[in-house]
Amino acid sequence: MIKRALISVSDKTGIVKLARELSAMDIEIISTGGTAKTLQEAGIKVTAISDITGYPECLDGRVKTLHPRIHGGLLAIRNNQEHMDTLKKLDINTIDLVIVNLYPFRQTIQKPGVALEEAIENIDIGGPSMLRAAAKNNKYVTVVVDPDDYDAVLEEIKQNGDTSEAARFKLCAKVFAYTASYDALIANYLWEKAELPKYPDIITMTYEKAQDLRYGENPHQPASYYKEMTIEKGSLTNAVQLHGKELSFNNINDANGALKTLKEFSQPTVVAVKHANPCGVGTADNIYDAYIKAHNADPISIFGGIVAFNREVDEKTADEINKIFIEIVIAPSYSNKALEILKNKKNIRIMQLEDIMHINTKETDIKKVSGGILIQDTDNKDFNMADIKCVTENRPSDKEMEDMLFAWKVVKHVKSNAIVIAKDGMTLGIGPGQTNRIWAAEMSLERAGKEAEGAVLASDAFFPYDDVVQAAAKSGIKAIIQPGGAMRDQDSIDECNKQGISMVFTGVRHFKH
Repeated sequence: MIKRALISVSDKTGIVKLARELSAMDIEIISTGGTAKTLQEAGIKVTAISDITGYPECLDGRVKTLHPRIHGGLLAIRNNQEHMDTLKKLDINTIDLVIVNLYPFRQTIQKPGVALEEAIENIDIGGPSMLRAAAKNNKYVTVVVDPDDYDAVLEEIKQNGDTSEAARFKLCAKVFAYTASYDALIANYLWEKAELPKYPDIITMTYEKAQDLRYGENPHQPASYYKEMTIEKGSLTNAVQLHGKELSFNNINDANGALKTLKEFSQPTVVAVKHANPCGVGTADNIYDAYIKAHNADPISIFGGIVAFNREVDEKTADEINKIFIEIVIAPSYSNKALEILKNKKNIRIMQLEDIMHINTKETDIKKVSGGILIQDTDNKDFNMADIKCVTENRPSDKEMEDMLFAWKVVKHVKSNAIVIAKDGMTLGIGPGQTNRIWAAEMSLERAGKEAEGAVLASDAFFPYDDVVQAAAKSGIKAIIQPGGAMRDQDSIDECNKQGISMVFTGVRHFKH
């Protein structure tokens, strides 16, 4: 039977209602500091923690519950006679119900310009100790950390005077997940502040569920969407959905890919993505013309795709978008009229992300493999113009150089092996994810068709042979940008010179697997 409850919460959601109902069942309520004050002001009888321990709360509240009269009451095994005799000898009462949540460390470190000292003061010590003690003794003690569980726990107590052993075990599991997440957040914050190596010997990460998904990549795969506990500006998890049904696994993955590509460009740009690959990218003096370029780059693949904008979507652009089926539109803002027009399409998802161009330089890339993870810095590296080396007799014109820089930014976000054909701030052909480079080149050149005449070609990695240059020459490509570094670079250079094509090396490759 539950006779005594200890309540100490930072998040006071629903706590007055819960405590009032517990008190009405003659359950003694022990409480601390601000929680005790809140309950007393609500007219609820409370036993102060200091009345239990015999010591006042001290050191600015740092020490309140770290005492044998508290932890003995939590940890005693009730069917162990020696334990119970010890409690009696020491005049310690058992505590049957613990309702605790912790200092707001996460909210504190998310405040702009927060001082290290303030963050450290929001590291809870007594709270985790009570939670862990109660959870360890879950066979006898009910421990609640989540306000969403208050009603269910209260109903069990009303019906049976106690909670079931199965319920206590589930609540115990939630507690250890909660304290593990809390400690991981602290550890990662302090590790960064201490300027220790970025990738430690032991890595602990914590994520919070954003939503359950209908399914994963395919209907037979269950899936959920989790977000980082401290979210950077410009992240997809910060986007606000203004219209449409819930996002799917593939929607989220594709939208993230669109954002990654979009962040490469400062001028008005539109990126269309299909199955995690850009299918059309356009830049122009205004967002309408940029959209037309992105659409015309591949009017077939864009159907049912994700389209990301780095400028406000206006009425004229919204009218064009609505001419085809688009799964998701994501932009920093929408004019009132544009939003009205887009909402006429029932199935379109409209997302708003105000800081869409913010780049998180500390972001890491994580891939799951069987039995472990691979973790690396995100590929944020771009080349310095001073490092670009022209290796052919022909030098690219300013216009060709501009097109090559555009194509290079796009190819970085195409699955490897990757080739991109571009001209006039618009992709013409994209060859993604092939097992050899010539197939990627042939795919992109075929897609570009006659438009490849006078265009440029970008490759995410070097050419092992001169076959890509030969294919490019047949289609009328005038300039090539690639990392260089192959043993047979000279073969490709010689072929370019033979065909009158200019070629530059960047010294940087962009594999994306």
